[in-house]
Amino acid sequence: MPTDTDTKTSTNTPVPASRERSTGARVLLIVASAVAGLTSAVLITLGGLAFLGEDQKDERGYLSTDSERFQTGTRALASESLDVDLDGVEGLIDSTGLGDIRIEVEPDSDKPVFVGIARTDEVDHYLRGVAHSAVVDVDVDPFEASYSPQAGRDRPEAPGGQRFWAASAHGAGAQTLTWEVEDGDWSVVVMNEDGSPAVRADVSAGATLPFLDEIGWSALGAGAFLLLTSIGLLVLGVRTPRSRS
Repeated sequence: MPTDTDTKTSTNTPVPASRERSTGARVLLIVASAVAGLTSAVLITLGGLAFLGEDQKDERGYLSTDSERFQTGTRALASESLDVDLDGVEGLIDSTGLGDIRIEVEPDSDKPVFVGIARTDEVDHYLRGVAHSAVVDVDVDPFEASYSPQAGRDRPEAPGGQRFWAASAHGAGAQTLTWEVEDGDWSVVVMNEDGSPAVRADVSAGATLPFLDEIGWSALGAGAFLLLTSIGLLVLGVRTPRSRS
């Protein structure tokens, strides 16, 4: 005769290993869906920004900043070192125009102005012993430039007569410098043409970016593909698996 112990159903029935594996796989699918969805959002945003930048280029194909005031009571304004590493794509840049830089300077006085770009070591040598201000930081909204004053008592030689500049422009009124990007460490300098103190000018910078359309379409295409992948993974992850007999 069966006992009460024999007729009781155990409450500690182990979960089948196949069910555990199924739950783990579903969690992995949902996590993978979230990662793909986040990456998709980043790529679609990047594509949108690329198209927006392309739409905001001027008639000469430059995407430029607003013109902002830079000023110092010293004899020169100099940017920090701009480290350019083309990593072997110089030929592409030369053939397409990618990487052209334009700097526009409009002085706040009747004094002729100078703007030039040169290798940082050449600029450091030229301004050694000359009182000048290095632009160390720029806040965009609202605009505010931070300077690091460099002491000195020497009067620099006229910048327009120096031969180390990779590109330069000088004269009365607004001046425009155009430079094809090269490997190296570079600095931009703005001065009065005669090297006198008190430099005040409105400056804007621009660059040619001819591949913005291609970047935009590529980013949107990859983003759309990842979005579809994310939806598919999510469907697989939340779908209730069929029970097996």
